[in-house]
Amino acid sequence: MKSNSPWQWIPTLYFAEGLPYFIVNVISVTMFKRMGMSNGDLTLYTSLLYLPWTIKPLWSPFVDIVKSKRWWILLMQALLTLTFLGLAFSLPHPSAAEIAAGGIGISPFLWTLAIFYVSAFASATHDIAADGYYMLALDQHRQSAFVGVRNTFYRIGSVFGQGVIVVIAGLLETRYGDIPKAWSATLILSALIFAAITLYHHFFLPRPAEDETRQVQSSREIFRDFGRTFVSFFSKPGVWIAIVFMLLYRLPEAFSVKLLTPFLLDPVEKGGLGLTTAQSGLVYGTVGVVALLLGGILGGLAAARWGLRKMLWPMALALALPCAVYLYLAAAQPHSLGIIYACVAFDQFGYGFGFTAYTLYMMYFADGKFKTAHYALCTAFMALSMMLPGLVAGRLQESLGYTGFFVMVMACCLLTVAVTFIVRRRIDPAYGRKTA
Repeated sequence: MKSNSPWQWIPTLYFAEGLPYFIVNVISVTMFKRMGMSNGDLTLYTSLLYLPWTIKPLWSPFVDIVKSKRWWILLMQALLTLTFLGLAFSLPHPSAAEIAAGGIGISPFLWTLAIFYVSAFASATHDIAADGYYMLALDQHRQSAFVGVRNTFYRIGSVFGQGVIVVIAGLLETRYGDIPKAWSATLILSALIFAAITLYHHFFLPRPAEDETRQVQSSREIFRDFGRTFVSFFSKPGVWIAIVFMLLYRLPEAFSVKLLTPFLLDPVEKGGLGLTTAQSGLVYGTVGVVALLLGGILGGLAAARWGLRKMLWPMALALALPCAVYLYLAAAQPHSLGIIYACVAFDQFGYGFGFTAYTLYMMYFADGKFKTAHYALCTAFMALSMMLPGLVAGRLQESLGYTGFFVMVMACCLLTVAVTFIVRRRIDPAYGRKTA
């Protein structure tokens, strides 16, 4: 393998991009649930962790002002190592009886949450630097050649983050008989992994000349360019319809996503399925992620074959309707792990297939003179679409119970159908379709 070959750093860089995102946004939910936090507090405070990704376009230009992308990558990886250690040592230690009773208030977790918010900003900043570095370190041909590699290792990071790490925590819970101790050990392991990645990148991450000698804009130029981008985005035809679509297309998933893990973990007498931590990590973080990837691959092939406009209805229905499996699970509370695994896999496959249309629509709407910056603004609305429903999802579930909550989620499918109907006729029939 040649010195500074992309194979030496792309897999580890994008594994390191995926892992902290899922530790912050997925593992936090599982951990706080296992530590006895109420669903209302849990969804409120973990949904706010999406905020850095929502406002990322506002500060991403300033990553260009200070130092190089390589410097930012190493700094954020070192910071994430420290924050994971901080999380491990900041965890409160409620008694087993307090955890079993549930409903532990937010006060014992304030330091842990504060460190999670630092981790979230570090992870979002690392995303900015890593994606920018990728474009500076590789020519256009290699960027295209390695896009599959970077996406694959990002997904491996997601499986490791929301699957393997959760399973390890579950096994340690069983071994120690002490939930806080098990999660502290798991977070220390995460910190050690990230420390090793940081050290590896210190030696093996290339120093592209373009990254070191690039032209740097002044703050005034950045504000001017951002203002021009912002104004041009909101001047695009149909912008408000597009924003409504971006906010509502995934509404059923946005309400349910933060409560799927609590639903899997809650005991049967509280309306949940009573799975162990390890079982939830396997079903949602591993089986579910694999199904999600397969759905996404099939969605991409279908869109390339028939185009976005023709596939929008099938994809919208594939995203929304499989949420019915959770209504079934809440009503029937089956004991069979096979049924639970199959239901989660079916839902996640449909979500992966349906999310393809969402991504393609953002690309379609962003196309034009400022397409990169406009796409970044679209991703901000994408993050906002997940954050806002999550803020209230836990309170709604506590009021309605799991069965009533999933009935409400199914009702939200009507909004997915409505926004799909509105935007479909505005899409070029040829968009996304492979031409001969």
